Amino acid sequence: MAIPSTLDPRCDVLDVPDRAVPGSRVPGCDRAPHAPTAQVTGPRTLEAMTREQQSGSTELGRFLRARRARITPAEAGLTAVSGLRRTPGLRREELATLAGISIDYYTRLERGRETRPSPSVVDALARALLLEEAEHEHLRSLAALAARTVPEQPTAPGRTVRPGVKLLLEGLRPHPAHVVGRTNDLLAANPSGLRLLAGLDEWPARQRNIARYVFLHPAARDLFHDWNTQVRGCVARLRALAGTDPDAPDLTRLAGELLLKSPEFARLWERYDVKGSTHGRKTFHHPEVGDLTLGYQSMELEGTPGHRLIAYYAEPGTPDYDALVLLDLLGAEPSTPRTAPNREASAG
Repeated sequence: MAIPSTLDPRCDVLDVPDRAVPGSRVPGCDRAPHAPTAQVTGPRTLEAMTREQQSGSTELGRFLRARRARITPAEAGLTAVSGLRRTPGLRREELATLAGISIDYYTRLERGRETRPSPSVVDALARALLLEEAEHEHLRSLAALAARTVPEQPTAPGRTVRPGVKLLLEGLRPHPAHVVGRTNDLLAANPSGLRLLAGLDEWPARQRNIARYVFLHPAARDLFHDWNTQVRGCVARLRALAGTDPDAPDLTRLAGELLLKSPEFARLWERYDVKGSTHGRKTFHHPEVGDLTLGYQSMELEGTPGHRLIAYYAEPGTPDYDALVLLDLLGAEPSTPRTAPNREASAG
């Protein structure tokens, strides 16, 4: 089953059915903690959301359509014309003109009837859509995928983390570090790497997924100072994977669950952002060690099926580092009561 598109072309919002995906119930993971504010239009199911794919559209076409809707004529350098525009963003004919291709050819690309655009056409479309480097590369990958005559069989991703990588996680203590799979499944972590995501250790190991956590766990919104940036990055990575491996079984399960349970996920999924973040700084409001700001770095682990090691760090001798030491001690003792300790008293 391919990843569903979230919206019918005639609808403005997604109606999320008031039911959970079949399977075991996970504490704190049944619904998003905040109800949607948009007016819904009618019952929607995963079957209905796959209708667009069944009609012949491709990931290439969906990406082009989504990005075309986000570019205004002014941003594209076109002269504004008075009057009401019924189309959000650029019209097909405007994008085709900017890219130097015929309107008919572009329409066939977007509708999945043309699946072999040349590299020069792909590059021209990327320039017209003002794509950044990562987005341009994603467009090239989608074009290559659309040109395949025989689809590749999806493979189940491996979850095994090599012993040497686990030793690295231990060696990074007290700095939080964890290994995630291609869909953000948490595969391994050192004590502070698990404890940093407050409440995640309460879920069964097979349910621990960072994307599921940020959208569905009630503690996530309060934990991340910039929750909106955090969730956009999670969705961008999943969207990029959906473009190049749309039938991946782990991805279809996770995306299907989040489309049903989180209106925020559905809205971001429709935007089709594919640019994630690999490094930077994050501020946490942690219920056990208080506020702390950490640097982070994400690293691809070569020779694995898409595993990444994500490490957080703070300068030794700073209050943030002291908080990490405390967090590491708490994480090493799973039975420790979840009360917020006094960091100054602990340091003394």
